[in-house]
Amino acid sequence: MKRPRTVAAVDCGTNSIRLLIARKHADGTQVEIARRNTIVRLGQGVDETGRLHPEAIERTRRALSVYVDEMLHENVSRVRMVATSATRDASNRDDFFAMTSELLGRIQPGAQAEVITGDEEAALSFAGATADIDPARGPFCVIDLGGGSTEFVTEHAAISTQMGCVRLTERFMRSDPPTQDETDRARAFVHGTFADVEPLLSGVGTFVGCAGTFTTLSALTQGLEAYDPTRIHMSELLIDDLLAATSRLRAQTAEQRRANPVVHPGRADVIAGGSVIVEEVLEAIRRHGAESIVVSEKDILDGIVAGLA
Repeated sequence: MKRPRTVAAVDCGTNSIRLLIARKHADGTQVEIARRNTIVRLGQGVDETGRLHPEAIERTRRALSVYVDEMLHENVSRVRMVATSATRDASNRDDFFAMTSELLGRIQPGAQAEVITGDEEAALSFAGATADIDPARGPFCVIDLGGGSTEFVTEHAAISTQMGCVRLTERFMRSDPPTQDETDRARAFVHGTFADVEPLLSGVGTFVGCAGTFTTLSALTQGLEAYDPTRIHMSELLIDDLLAATSRLRAQTAEQRRANPVVHPGRADVIAGGSVIVEEVLEAIRRHGAESIVVSEKDILDGIVAGLA
């Protein structure tokens, strides 16, 4: 009888590095062993300097080292790590890749982070985010809101936009809480991207939001007292209820947001920027007949694991 195979996926974005370890059994069943999320802010200052900050690389190294230790403990045999917006934009990305090669080589010789194409990133995110939705509710459009970019993905097309919660915060929303003028300028920037996105939203049956800004807003909209992935995954939220939550959130200081147990401390200072993107997304999908959006805890990590397993 074939032994279970344990694999791991790592996704390193502009704001956070995340881990999924899963065990695939011979009968085809799959068990999730661990899912981790660490805010490392790898994209700190990249939009302004074009380089990864040494402190950001070190924060990421420490987090990845902990992940590798957990992989060793769980006897992971294969690992794939992808890196997105921040590393694509950085002139010193070789320093980052050398660090990942040293650590991931402990799991699988030759493994290191890879910058995947936008098309592959879109396909992996789409596969993961829609895995648990009834296909009859399609066609789907997945909106993957990250730190440096936001992807809009359907089964046959994808558009990546240069708007993310970290990018908007560093570029426009530097006050705490952000001023109305800062918010207006951020909103104008986001709104300007939708001319390219609009054609992708037509004819969609179900819109799906994924990644930390959407999942945190789901917890806030539901009034959860603690972050509960089982209640967040596949939650369907009315657009008006979400808009009320984003407005309340942006009026708070980062310290007030940080005091809420459903808001990750490392996300508290950038989620106001993310909320502006969400609001513009919601208004756009409402123009295309949507009254609600589904929030998925699954995303690119699940797509990677499916490929490995």
